[in-house]
Amino acid sequence: MTPGPFEGDPPLLPEQRTVVEQPVEAKLLVTAGAGAGKTHTLIRRLEALVAEEGVATGDILVLTFSRAAVRELRERLSRQAGRSRHVRVTTFDAWALELLNESGGDGPLPGSLSFDKRIREASRVIADADRAPAWLDEVQHVVIDEVQDLVGDRREMIEVLLESYDCGFTIVGDPAQAIYGYQVTTPEERAIETNRFFDWLRNYFRDELIELSLTRNFRARTEEARTALFLEAALRNCVTLPDARSAHERLRIELAARMDFGDITVPFIRDSLRDTTASTAVLCRTNAEALLVSGWLHGADVPHQLRRPAQDRAVPSWVADVLLADPGALSMTRQRFDALAPTLLPGAVVGKTDTERLWRLLLVASRDRGGQALDLSRLRDAVRSRRLPDELTAQPPHPLVVSTFHRAKGLEFDRVLVVDPGPFEPGTDDLPADVADGARALYVAMTRPRDELYRLTPPPDARPERNGFRWVRRDRRTNRWARFGYRHWERRGLEILAGDLHAHHPAGAHHVTGDCLALQKYLREATRAGDPVEFERIDGIAEDHETRLAPGYALRHGDRVIGVASEQFRHDLYRHLQQSHTYRPRNWPRRVTDLRVDIVEAVAGEPAVALHAGLPDLGVWLVPRPTGLGRFHYDRTDED
Repeated sequence: MTPGPFEGDPPLLPEQRTVVEQPVEAKLLVTAGAGAGKTHTLIRRLEALVAEEGVATGDILVLTFSRAAVRELRERLSRQAGRSRHVRVTTFDAWALELLNESGGDGPLPGSLSFDKRIREASRVIADADRAPAWLDEVQHVVIDEVQDLVGDRREMIEVLLESYDCGFTIVGDPAQAIYGYQVTTPEERAIETNRFFDWLRNYFRDELIELSLTRNFRARTEEARTALFLEAALRNCVTLPDARSAHERLRIELAARMDFGDITVPFIRDSLRDTTASTAVLCRTNAEALLVSGWLHGADVPHQLRRPAQDRAVPSWVADVLLADPGALSMTRQRFDALAPTLLPGAVVGKTDTERLWRLLLVASRDRGGQALDLSRLRDAVRSRRLPDELTAQPPHPLVVSTFHRAKGLEFDRVLVVDPGPFEPGTDDLPADVADGARALYVAMTRPRDELYRLTPPPDARPERNGFRWVRRDRRTNRWARFGYRHWERRGLEILAGDLHAHHPAGAHHVTGDCLALQKYLREATRAGDPVEFERIDGIAEDHETRLAPGYALRHGDRVIGVASEQFRHDLYRHLQQSHTYRPRNWPRRVTDLRVDIVEAVAGEPAVALHAGLPDLGVWLVPRPTGLGRFHYDRTDED
């Protein structure tokens, strides 16, 4: 018997109830269209597994792609009275990291591995009975969300899991929203990758697989928001190049019929974007467009959040405040945490429920789910090894989000403004899979709104192409978006990425000297997300042509230097300015502007470094993370 409706939740439809009532050993594939109540159904499915089937919460594993999806699932589970709120929910990346941390080994720290290497190594751990954690044998049911995006290494990891362990599963996806096939770079593999996991499931579990569907759309509350839904079936079956091009153009025609949002420099239009009563997203085809649109909004003084890539993990500054609240303390009690919460967690905690949720997440990070006190040393190690729960490293909600189509996957908003991606450029090497993914990405963007869907037409300066010239494009040497000039040698700006600021020493202790303690206080109290910052060249740190390293750069926030550029940035700047493999750049930007603070994050390093800088010996400090499509400013003599 299915549990009764949770407080405030709608009753289950018959098709949802059929999913929820399947037994724990069922091998279930659910096709769920955009806005089809998938999360609501999964919440009820998890509660049924725990309450009706008697499955221990630790014997259920829920995997999804984004930290935003993890946060939504966890928050909705935490609002229920049942035991399902204790079910493990995590992203593929975080789960792979957890497996590697538990399996041990003499190799590099798992947190230092790239995303793809972590996934591949986790697959080896799962397949190796001697290395796999013992608790994997106890897993009775696996829930996997957004399965259409399982491609390449992640697909292989889940195939190994389901082959190696005899457990039931509930796998949910929508072929019409399969948009991540581009992550497979081999053309031969790319051509067959999209929705390949669906075929594997149907073959491997041929006699056991149960296929069900969720068909009703609950998200779109207006005809306007339902504009693109009529193409769902066509996009699910889109395999040929003509079909893909046709679907993409039909979506663009529908988008062209939507009202243009208007010029944000007009006060009443700008004010409507500042309205915090409705959630709004501005969605763009590429991150280059998102960066340019973000710069345009900043120029119009419109506060917003630029959505990060899914694999970017940033520890919020309040975690450092928790660690440093009581110098010398080895632990923190719940009573002490509650007392400090109003001052340590500004904007993060709204009430008792949020405080409870964050406390539990910190206990999980310190590997002590049921403890009465928080082990600060373990929490510090979790920060250093980057194994914090996804909910702690996800971007916080914001009323106005600028994102690519891909990064908006799984999210929904009251109002969505879509930038027309333009037609596909004709080419002889177009893969049908790439064009089909592009059409599905536009479909994803157009199915995000609950109520309002608009076109947004940025000005020419906020578009990557101007007068037929693509002045913002990928730099092939660094794989960053960059600004170029009409002359082949002109370099006008470079995208700033996570890791571009040196984090191994606190500000003031490396390259540029300063009062480290005062700078930490400044970062904590006077530096906010969205603040303008810029890189300024440090004359005393010259380039190194032997190691292909650009000069040093300091990050300036107003009149304060709050950090220095990392070697990653200096290497990529050197490579970007090279005209050829043998060319030695001579002219370096004096300043890199058009940058903003994304977050002030907590990092953990060597305690000796902290002590030398005059900070507490726990080895935790704050580092700002800049973001944006930088603009180069050269010395006049360089330009001459």
